[in-house]
Amino acid sequence: MAGQDLRDDIAAHVGAQLEGLAERGVWACGNACASVLLVKGRLSEVDKSQAPASLLTGADGKALRAALAALGYAPEDWAGLACCRVDGTPLEPRLLREAVTGLDPATVVVLDDDAANAFREAYADELAALPSFDEAMLTEGLVSHVLGMRVLNVGNFEDSLASDAEKQRSWAYLKRIPPMGEPY
Repeated sequence: MAGQDLRDDIAAHVGAQLEGLAERGVWACGNACASVLLVKGRLSEVDKSQAPASLLTGADGKALRAALAALGYAPEDWAGLACCRVDGTPLEPRLLREAVTGLDPATVVVLDDDAANAFREAYADELAALPSFDEAMLTEGLVSHVLGMRVLNVGNFEDSLASDAEKQRSWAYLKRIPPMGEPY
């Protein structure tokens, strides 16, 4: 039973850490132990409608979960994080970074320009150290490696759902981040 005790202790620690972040206004959803973190900066009306329960429950969240499943991720292998509080005020870079670190994803998918700008600010030093300017700027479609995380900026994902060509572009980007381990 020592293994179960350790798992219980880890779960309690993660839970306490996330509760502390939530008390400071961090808005997250999904599985806190997921390998993929979806970072959203520009909130839709659906996101705002029943906040905080509604983050990534609209068409964009459904499309992202379907895309991750098609790539081979387990259905529960995702978490979502807003770059702003429920009231719309931006998270401070330090708090955004603390939230990302607490969730400890292997892969971060940046879902819009606001999220890309927030991530750039939170990880400015690490991005500046990357060898490629395009990777350091989180250029849309490129996978950057930041502190052991794969970071992919898919552009304005929610807007891409309005056009078949844009959906295909987003899908092409997402195919660059397959699961790193065995498929489920």
